[in-house]
Amino acid sequence: MPEVSDEAGGGRAVPAAAAKPKPPSRVRMSAAQRREQLIAIGRQLFAERGFDATSIEEVAARAKVSKPVVYEHFGGKEGLYAVVVDREVRALLDRITTALTAGHPRELLEQAAMALLGYIEEETSGFRVLVRESPLLSGTATFSSVMNDVAHQVEHILGAEFKSRGYDPKLAELYSQALVGMVALTGRWWLEVRKPRKETVAAHLVNMAWNGLSHLEAKPTLITARRR
Repeated sequence: MPEVSDEAGGGRAVPAAAAKPKPPSRVRMSAAQRREQLIAIGRQLFAERGFDATSIEEVAARAKVSKPVVYEHFGGKEGLYAVVVDREVRALLDRITTALTAGHPRELLEQAAMALLGYIEEETSGFRVLVRESPLLSGTATFSSVMNDVAHQVEHILGAEFKSRGYDPKLAELYSQALVGMVALTGRWWLEVRKPRKETVAAHLVNMAWNGLSHLEAKPTLITARRR
């Protein structure tokens, strides 16, 4: 390799063309991996800004791809949003459905409350996406529709309990909507404050729902916690 002296002359000879380090090669993602990456980025952006304030340009920029790549996978922002919301709907519903195991009706209420609060705590971005009611998917796949599905499951539980106690089972729908609505709205509030801890929040929710205002416990605890 030819060498040249430094500017002062007579100095140490330096290579005429120093070898430059090669940039690290970028690992190419498969189509499935790229799709999952874009869904994760879209989920975060929709949680932070909502549907209207999120752009395909920003999704592409965060993924370090061109806009056509996003369009190729989802057809546009609406398609990406629909996939994100559908996943969160199924995740939340599966979590609550799985939590509703056999047991005393009060335990079932505790399980539903803890499942929702656990989802809020562990999947905060997903919950924020659901509670941002977008006009795009109004009435089809929103937080309200998920809670309505949960209410229908609770209705069956309450209906059986009402019947065994001689109450009108037709009122189970009204009470299930009231119970689930109370838990859901409290969950939206707790999303921002995160105090007290979720077990305490669940215990107070059940205290209100099970005992009523006239028989509230001063320091309620969960049945499952008492058995430990």
